[in-house]
Amino acid sequence: MRPVTPAEAAADHLAEADRLEQTAERYPQDAEHLLSRAAAHLELAGERARASALYDRLLADGAASLEDPALVRALKAANLWEYGHEAEARAVIDGVRAAAPRTPEPWVVAAEALEAHDELSAALETFTEALGALGVAADPDREPPRAVGPVLFGRHRVRRMLGAAHDGWDALADRLHEGSVPLDELHDPKRVWSLGSDDPTELAAEISRLRAELGGYRQLLSRPFPVAVLHWPAGELAELLAGHPALAAEYPSHPEHLAAVEGALRELAASGTANLGVVTGTVPAYEAFAAAEGANPADAALLPQFTTVLASRGRARAWPPAVTEPCWCGSERTYGECHGVR
Repeated sequence: MRPVTPAEAAADHLAEADRLEQTAERYPQDAEHLLSRAAAHLELAGERARASALYDRLLADGAASLEDPALVRALKAANLWEYGHEAEARAVIDGVRAAAPRTPEPWVVAAEALEAHDELSAALETFTEALGALGVAADPDREPPRAVGPVLFGRHRVRRMLGAAHDGWDALADRLHEGSVPLDELHDPKRVWSLGSDDPTELAAEISRLRAELGGYRQLLSRPFPVAVLHWPAGELAELLAGHPALAAEYPSHPEHLAAVEGALRELAASGTANLGVVTGTVPAYEAFAAAEGANPADAALLPQFTTVLASRGRARAWPPAVTEPCWCGSERTYGECHGVR
């Protein structure tokens, strides 16, 4: 097979960016997610100025309307720094840190931008500030939300590079890490020297470590969005069945629907399927999707397509949640007290 040339790869990224921009025009309610993905493809194609323009477009349309404006700003800063706008990037990162966002993604992007440019002390400060803002206690006996894993792992990595001793948050990172190679080994600064060694034993050990580190990403890269199951809140399901009674065969009752969602996800997990999620449907979104597809909303065959589209637009919540996190069904109980009970 002929290898893909860099020019062809760039063209593919540009084509995907154009497709995502066009999709955002059709679905403006999903513009934040779609245009952020388009900007990422532009960055990969080397079109960093165009990527910045997309981030500016999102912020100009009104940060208040964005689900995570701090993430858009952090992505913009990381991109700016990569093509020579260091002072502006630093200013944007300072603004993100001052805003103390309540989601982990902006913190991770900002900290990793600093780390990528050898600002290790500032990166460590940012990761640590993130844990404080997100309310993560340095208690290895408490189960932290899975969403903060990248913050804990990034902080662990930077502290290893700085030669710092383990603390409570590092112990939490070790607890969350599921790989076969311990974090201390993955984040060992001396690993880079192994690549320059001519000792076959050292090289073989490093190849083994790299395979372990990268193996978990392969499946996610081959499927960029989760395998999701569709969930309807009680009110939305009642409205759906009132407007489209033919779907009653799919949803005999709301409790049975919730049990079916959890059961389907557990079956998928038991079969070895990774990267699972739950998407929550609304009747207006479903009817708008059906209209865009020229389909009848009462057709049950449309439901899996709707689910996949929601997942592809970043609407899926990862499953299973931690036992101490709110249950995916929307109840006021934790997952461990609700559908996580075995």
